[in-house]
Amino acid sequence: MKISDVVSGMLRGRVAGAAAGVLGMVASLTAFEWTFNRHYVPDGCSLVLRYKGPPLPFLPGERPVSASGQFARVDDRGQPLEKGILKEMLGPGRHFLWYGWWETNLVKDTVVNPGEVAVVTSRMGSDLTNGQFLVDGDLDKTTEKGILRKVLGPGRYRINDYAYTVSIIKQEFVQSDQQQKHVGWVSIPAGYAGVVTNLAANPQTGLQAGIQDSVLQPGLYPINPSEQHVDIIGIGYTDLSVKSNFVSRDGKPVLDESGEPLVSDDESGITFPSTDGFRIHMDFTAVWGIMPDQAADVIRKFGSLEAVQTKVVIPQIESICRNEGSSLGAVDLLVGDTRQKFQETVSESFHKILEDKGLTLLHGFVRNIHIPQDIRKPIQEKFVADELKLTRDQEQLTARTEAELREAERMVELETDRIGAETTKLVAEAVAEGQKLAEETRAETLKLVAAVERQTAELEAQATVNLGRAKADAKKVEAEARSERFGLAVGAFGSGEAWNQWVFASGLPDDLKLDLFYAGAGTLWTDLSKFTDVALGSQLQQRQQTVNEGQKE
Repeated sequence: MKISDVVSGMLRGRVAGAAAGVLGMVASLTAFEWTFNRHYVPDGCSLVLRYKGPPLPFLPGERPVSASGQFARVDDRGQPLEKGILKEMLGPGRHFLWYGWWETNLVKDTVVNPGEVAVVTSRMGSDLTNGQFLVDGDLDKTTEKGILRKVLGPGRYRINDYAYTVSIIKQEFVQSDQQQKHVGWVSIPAGYAGVVTNLAANPQTGLQAGIQDSVLQPGLYPINPSEQHVDIIGIGYTDLSVKSNFVSRDGKPVLDESGEPLVSDDESGITFPSTDGFRIHMDFTAVWGIMPDQAADVIRKFGSLEAVQTKVVIPQIESICRNEGSSLGAVDLLVGDTRQKFQETVSESFHKILEDKGLTLLHGFVRNIHIPQDIRKPIQEKFVADELKLTRDQEQLTARTEAELREAERMVELETDRIGAETTKLVAEAVAEGQKLAEETRAETLKLVAAVERQTAELEAQATVNLGRAKADAKKVEAEARSERFGLAVGAFGSGEAWNQWVFASGLPDDLKLDLFYAGAGTLWTDLSKFTDVALGSQLQQRQQTVNEGQKE
């Protein structure tokens, strides 16, 4: 065996051992990473991180500890600069964090369902001063400890439980001074308004603590129970009746001789003595209510709508009726103008008192005044007698009126027949007059048509004569003009012979060619032969040229 082979084998063994060692280290690190450093965050959860720093003091990167009640500071890359809880949390998924440097806490997301609100309390930041307990700002943006003024509505929220605690509430009631106030998810139905009571001043809006003048309209409102309480109060009119109890038997009221129900001797309804010593029972109904601009003042003064009714409306009804009724006699309360005046006085006085207390009265009715039978019976009998007399008088008047009506009906029938006859006569006369006028109009029309036709025939004859005369005159004028033209032409040429020569020359063809030649005495015939040859040659040449031009075309 060669030395080189031995050395090569040793090197291969060392390399294989080193590779096996590296692979074992990688496998160990991977197993450690997936066993101790792996953190899985399911849906609906978040991971709160606490940085502990390097596990051993001699390793670099030692960090200071964050201040109490503060998150650990981080650099621009999100790396912690201090030991402590980090503000940012990790969401759903798989995360790898070195076991010795990090401590984790898995928290569920806060879910606020419809009809609920979440009240958040901050445990991070500086302490509040001057007795304040509400913190302004949104979630994860607060810098002070205390209850957040803003509540969280329905939804899902990722909240760091190290910095905040959350309390989820629905519509709840708070009992204060025997009054039920609403907090949480407050629903104000139609026909109602919400009067808001601030438990603390709000520097952002400038509102002070106490009952606010502005009310909440019907709707849904998230109300922080540590900041506000809401009184829900009915808006509009309601009726309230103070009635007397009747004596009843087998569930039915007992009636006296005149048919009026007997009033019980208890203190029901409104009771008072008249000036002549009779005990009077009276019923009263008030239609009253609260307007939106009065709601806050009602809560501020009386506390609730029920308190207004028991402390103001009912006592004032009884007081006014007793005071006004005790100044009148029993007869005055039963008959005529004095009773009407009493009712108007009570209604006006009641309206003024409610208006002074910030309430609204629509109507105040004195419904029934129960007079004792001893004084009521003779008065009623007198009224019945008077009514009977009026009835008899009215019956006589009715009979007389009916007779007059029958007479008037007969007069109407007679007048109707007379008018019908006159109308028929007038119609016949109008028809005859119309027919006569139509015949006269037709005859006059025929006469006018004949006259027009005669005038038309005369005009046509005159037109024919004038047309023949015009044609004869035209021919005459034309002949005279032609004669005058020849005369002018002969005069222009000087003689008739010159005019004839001009006419002859004008009739010659345009392509006629005349050649002049000179011949001496006795040489005409010899010279004429030369002229003929030349003329014929020229004519032949001209004809050939014309033929050539025609072919080209």
